[in-house]
Amino acid sequence: MTVAESEPSGSRPEVRAAAGRLRGGWEAGVAVFRGIPFAEPPVGELRFAAPRPVRGWSGVRQALSFGPPPPQGGHFGMDALSQDAAGDDWLTVNVWSPEPDPGAGLPVMVWIQGGAYVIGMSGLPEYDGGRLARDGGVVVVTFNYRVGIEGFAQIEGAPANRGLLDQVAALEWVRENIRAFGGDPGRVAVFGQSAGGGSVAALLAMERTAGLFRRAVAQSAPGTFFSPELAADIAAACAAELGLRPTVADLSSVAPRRLSAAADRVGAEMEQWAQRWGLPAHRTIPFSPVVDGEVLAVTPWQALTDGAGRDIELLVGHTRDEQRLFTALDGMLGQVSEEQAGNALDVFAPGPDGARRYRDAFPAAGPEELYELVHSDWLFRMPSLHLAEAQTAAGGRAHLYELAWPAPGMGGALGACHGLDVPLVFGNLDRGQAAMLIGETPSPQAEALSARMRAAWASFAAHGDPGWPAYDTDQRLVQRFDTRSAVAAYPEEPSRLIWQSHTFPVLPLISR
Repeated sequence: MTVAESEPSGSRPEVRAAAGRLRGGWEAGVAVFRGIPFAEPPVGELRFAAPRPVRGWSGVRQALSFGPPPPQGGHFGMDALSQDAAGDDWLTVNVWSPEPDPGAGLPVMVWIQGGAYVIGMSGLPEYDGGRLARDGGVVVVTFNYRVGIEGFAQIEGAPANRGLLDQVAALEWVRENIRAFGGDPGRVAVFGQSAGGGSVAALLAMERTAGLFRRAVAQSAPGTFFSPELAADIAAACAAELGLRPTVADLSSVAPRRLSAAADRVGAEMEQWAQRWGLPAHRTIPFSPVVDGEVLAVTPWQALTDGAGRDIELLVGHTRDEQRLFTALDGMLGQVSEEQAGNALDVFAPGPDGARRYRDAFPAAGPEELYELVHSDWLFRMPSLHLAEAQTAAGGRAHLYELAWPAPGMGGALGACHGLDVPLVFGNLDRGQAAMLIGETPSPQAEALSARMRAAWASFAAHGDPGWPAYDTDQRLVQRFDTRSAVAAYPEEPSRLIWQSHTFPVLPLISR
């Protein structure tokens, strides 16, 4: 992974971390440190193991380049990016600080990227933390964690949820080291989108994260959490692609790229497993956090209902048109048939009369709108809403938002689609794949909306207040981000009513 040249701004910044000294660079007035190991490389005898603390070093370690990403699935060319990177230091953090002084005491924002738990790397240009750090007066941290088989497959002889354990290890590194970079370890906010939002939700439910963060932001959190039996069955299918069993003994000597390719093949054929694997097979979701009873005892919704997040301030939300991006990627925009819409309603709508309730609630909706509504609701919108509902019901504090601003890129066809919030929150409107949603030249409206969202996220990290009232079950007030943003009652009320009794349970193995 390469980085932009650092701007000369006096001597290069140095900090003393727990493992040794680090020398970074200055970029647009922000000190940047990249590729700092927070755990030993999870290879060799540590393959499929829980992360081990990194060993120290002598002298000054150069921290100018991102560390190599973990093995990736083949979506969006991520596999090629990971294969081209040298080294096996998959577990590294990156820090952007406007004031790298131990006495600065700045709020800290720790980002967890998404990618369906099969792809994701912190070195992508859309995750550059410079603008957010500079404009928000915060220290921004990004990091790599294991994905796919390496991080989330249920493998005999290995701990479950290794990707989540990597995230915990990164947060432990932040607690122990961030003061040296100007951050306040007592004001850490973890934020993530899509699978990163689901990871944030999982971290809220995990006992081992106590004291690691004070605030949490879950953006478009998916509702998929697997049972051990389901996860093990999918892992067995992946291993069978190579003629192996899903055990540490069988898989630890297989090259990571071969494992990723095997998982890709299973993912491409998941629909044929629908009678066995259920809902994840209909949406091609081979990996998700596993409710294993040890790393993750219960689902996030159950944990929040039980009061697990009562002392954590929560910001949560979704985009209005979550599914539109996936409809486009599947080549189905303008092509959804009545039969496809009916099948989607039958599969994903909650309860025995869910399909009828959707048709009754949206009488003017055509096939494509119904198709997108039920997909958006099942995977992202209602899981996110229910996090706020559970947090509030247990006496905790939650702020809710919806992003309704339509993406101008791609001819304006994608609406307020999944992933649009990422460039807006980071302020990186002209770089990375997510910038395609914004268009070639960011408009003044895009810049203004991005500034509002950056300010809200930074304010929440600093004070627990993003600038609008907390959600409650009487008024149900949310911040609706659009060209003209406003606080209003939750705008997806028909969907809320359809899903109000749903619990987002652990997804089971249906048959063997």
